[in-house]
Amino acid sequence: MATTSLWHIKGRLGDLIDYVENPEKTVPKGTEDFFNVFEYVRRPDKTTDQYVDAINCRKEIALQQMILTKKQYGKNDKYIAWHGYQSFKVGEVSPDIAHEIGMKLANEMWGDRFQVVVTTHLDKDHIHNHFAFNSVSFKDGGKYNYSKKEQQRLRDTSDRLCREYELSVITHPHKAPSRPVWLDEKSGKPTRYNVYRKDITAAFSESTTVQNAEKYLQRLGYITDFSGAHWKIRLPQYEHFTRLDTLEERWTPEYLRRNMGRNAPYGSRRARVEFSPYMPYEYRYYYTPFKRTSHIYKLYVYYCFELGIFPKNQSYKPVSPYLREDLRKLDEFTAQVDYMQFQHIQTLDDLYKDRSVLEDRLGELTAQRTKLQNKIRRATPEEKVSLRREKANLTEEITAIRKDLKCNRAIEERSVHIQDTLDRVSANERRAAGRDVPQQVTYEENEITTKKKERNYER
Repeated sequence: MATTSLWHIKGRLGDLIDYVENPEKTVPKGTEDFFNVFEYVRRPDKTTDQYVDAINCRKEIALQQMILTKKQYGKNDKYIAWHGYQSFKVGEVSPDIAHEIGMKLANEMWGDRFQVVVTTHLDKDHIHNHFAFNSVSFKDGGKYNYSKKEQQRLRDTSDRLCREYELSVITHPHKAPSRPVWLDEKSGKPTRYNVYRKDITAAFSESTTVQNAEKYLQRLGYITDFSGAHWKIRLPQYEHFTRLDTLEERWTPEYLRRNMGRNAPYGSRRARVEFSPYMPYEYRYYYTPFKRTSHIYKLYVYYCFELGIFPKNQSYKPVSPYLREDLRKLDEFTAQVDYMQFQHIQTLDDLYKDRSVLEDRLGELTAQRTKLQNKIRRATPEEKVSLRREKANLTEEITAIRKDLKCNRAIEERSVHIQDTLDRVSANERRAAGRDVPQQVTYEENEITTKKKERNYER
């Protein structure tokens, strides 16, 4: 099944020229994948010369010719090029056919206006084509606009060419996860989709009926839809459902019915929902279910215990899907807790005071740097050396303050997320035990309740 994708490469024309004139220079940050395409032409370690071609330019000097086009029309801002790929199903296509399809696709999509380099790579199990083309048209100087309509045209053209060569295509495409989520999945971190997969596997392997499997997922907090030809689930904080057969291609209703209950004993067993272990006494009143609190530091500590970060050297890992997804953000949680400890932040009021100090200091330093920049413009060459050094020191301090401000604002946002997540977990536990879920109360009411509990604990 052939898949396609396309993305822009940001940069400056000056960086392109510098790199071409002096190849020993470092490739500009963010443009590595673009330059790699041209490196494949000069040093073909992933392909062979027979699978490298160019349209509207010579492949040996394609980059130089693209630069000349940009100079001709004075287009040197923002997007310098576009880079895309076309990937085929493993074992379905030969390199010759893949390259032939890639050339036809590039000609139909961009051949009338843009300079394009097409390479076919053989270094993976799946053969795939790479496309690198100029963002500026050699014909009229217009910039390429990659809209949703153009995205669909690329997909439709690729599918039509594949059908002409009797290759398979994806009949029901689904939206891919964002790149950060995709990278986290690749590295094994507990993303939303990995959490879904684990829970679905547990539900169907330990239950002997579809009803029991669905009830198990619901007790964990999922919203399910097992009607129709495609079964779907989602967590309440997400708007859209996720189809089971997009998580795993084989997870159709027929397959799941046929293979369920592998780990279940005889009888109509349903999977058992486990909850977090007993909360240590010293943490017990750090969080009150369904009641908002302004004591964000204690809330963070409680949540870190629920995630298994605190206490140290424990083996507990959260069972709830609401909690497990946040495990991919452990570094952020620990950094924010450390920040609150260092700045002696306990409540939201403390957080706002700290933010006000940081914003005032940032304004002062920014004004100082602006004045210093004006001095540099009027200074002699000898004076400029010391002034620029002073400016660099100010910039370093400004960067550190902006980092602290970012952390400060993130703590406020995450404290709301923590409260909501803990409330969802508590609600699921209450429903599983057959108890009612109470309504939320105000911050002020919760503060009174918490203080009473703390006084009783001290006695």
